Amino acid sequence: MFKVGDVVLYGTEGACEIVEIGKRDLGAGPREYYILQPVYRKEAVVFVPADVEKLVGRMRRVLTAEEIDDIIREMPGEGFLWVENEAERKIRYKELLAEGDSRMLVRMIKTLYLHQKEQGEKGRKLHMADERAFKEAERLLYDQFALALNIRPEEVLPYIIRRIEGIQKL
Repeated sequence: MFKVGDVVLYGTEGACEIVEIGKRDLGAGPREYYILQPVYRKEAVVFVPADVEKLVGRMRRVLTAEEIDDIIREMPGEGFLWVENEAERKIRYKELLAEGDSRMLVRMIKTLYLHQKEQGEKGRKLHMADERAFKEAERLLYDQFALALNIRPEEVLPYIIRRIEGIQKL
């Protein structure tokens, strides 16, 4: 399915290169692992047991530039993902981060951005859990977009803004 050199998205690690597929004994006896190196965090290494379908299932392909442009084009019309109950919202956002679905991350970022703006107008800040979820969603989305668009992660937001402004002028 996957091979050495492939770049995949893996859970909350984001974009990772498969640097090796091999046997390791990490305490439970030797087994086959996908060994992943996060693209934007070179100090980390992720071991994914090849025989654990649930974990291998968290490895997803990186979107193409065309798919990203489709997501950006749809951003203005995307709905919101606000959950009123703080505990439920924390759980839901944690699930969305683990799933890593780009469209859902966009909705989550949009929701939290607008909530942050609303809170700022009242002289308040986001709850700490919302702030962490917001930053993590941005990191995951920007890392993936940067990789597919061949730009740096800090260039993603200006890229998105330019694309949306171009769409709105049409």
